[in-house]
Amino acid sequence: MTLVIFIVVLFGLILIGMPVAFSLLATSVALMLYLGNFDTQIIAKNLISGADNFPLMAIPFFILAGEIMNAGGMSKRIVGFAMAIFGHVRGGLGYVAIFAGILFAGLSGSAVADTAALGAILIPMMVQAGYNRESSTGLIASAGIIAPILPPSIPLIIFGVTSGVSITSLFMAGIVPGIMMGIGLVIVWTLVVRKSKMTAIPKKSALEIVKALGSSFWALLLPVIIIVGLRGGIFTPTEAGVVAAVYALVVSVVIYREINWPDLYKVFISTAKTTSTVMFLIATAMVSAWLITVSNIPTLISDFLGPFSHNQTLLLIVIMLILLVVGTAMDITPAILILVPIFMPVVKMAGINEVYFGIIFVLTATIGLLTPPVGTVMNVAAGVGKISIEKFVKGVWPFLLVYVLIVILLILFPAIILVPLEWLL
Repeated sequence: MTLVIFIVVLFGLILIGMPVAFSLLATSVALMLYLGNFDTQIIAKNLISGADNFPLMAIPFFILAGEIMNAGGMSKRIVGFAMAIFGHVRGGLGYVAIFAGILFAGLSGSAVADTAALGAILIPMMVQAGYNRESSTGLIASAGIIAPILPPSIPLIIFGVTSGVSITSLFMAGIVPGIMMGIGLVIVWTLVVRKSKMTAIPKKSALEIVKALGSSFWALLLPVIIIVGLRGGIFTPTEAGVVAAVYALVVSVVIYREINWPDLYKVFISTAKTTSTVMFLIATAMVSAWLITVSNIPTLISDFLGPFSHNQTLLLIVIMLILLVVGTAMDITPAILILVPIFMPVVKMAGINEVYFGIIFVLTATIGLLTPPVGTVMNVAAGVGKISIEKFVKGVWPFLLVYVLIVILLILFPAIILVPLEWLL
């Protein structure tokens, strides 16, 4: 009965339009009333302890770094470098979007921020050059969701905090799948534009490419600094967030000189708003996580998934299907906060590597960012691309399909993640 109350109250409130954070709080209260242990002090204590977690400090700093990069010209220079390399080939602006999406993912860790930045710069250019608006918007949204997989990924940070798995290990494990996502997009985009008629920009000379590289050098250096620093044990993921924010600020103010104090004020305000939303959601989810444990819901889920626990591949496929369904109605952050405490006991019982499971979980949940009706990246991309949700779905489905195939490939062949992870750590 506790599981029924949890599901009905939570999804019922979300469906009527209540924000997810308040839905989680209301669901927690409903469970406490049913269990007969309602206590406002328990709610307050778990709210505070949910946000009082040192690794979570990485989130506001990576959000700040992303905001500074967009305002300070770093994002623009990365796109310029990508255009110098790929802009002249058939469908070149699409390859620019993919390449820039991979680079952006190594800078901000936010799918929404990357999609908004890429879309604002590239969609008008692609439409003007004769590209199909729906396919272009779908591609840019798909490139944007590489950010939750490649380091420094905010969803991987949240997964690590929620599950107790090493965030550094998750970051290193996400590198190969993130590159696979980029390669998958290249293959699909090549098929999409094979018969399309579009204009290409003139081919850049070697000198112009070198100039574009020089202009974007300081922006391109940031992902290298983060990965090398984490791999070498120079700083923790939380400290990496501080390094990214300070580095982006110095480059934008001192080197590129495209951000002034009024702009910086706006950046800090935007960062504070985004951070407060994410942290309050995490805090309320910790209340639900405590009640989920107290009400024995993980055991109920374990009993349901128990028949699959003897076959790791089958268990992961079942969890993937559940996540794909949940992703249509829930954003990635609440999906992690709610479902990870439920699934982890079953995963551990089945002997599945926890870091490997984290990548599979986050990648599958990320697909939900592109699916109606809730997908946040879908809504951002459709807004920037000035198309309806129906047209967006029409343009994005080939890229969604390749992502699902990548998840299946990773489930069938765990060594794709585990073997490089042993080398990187």
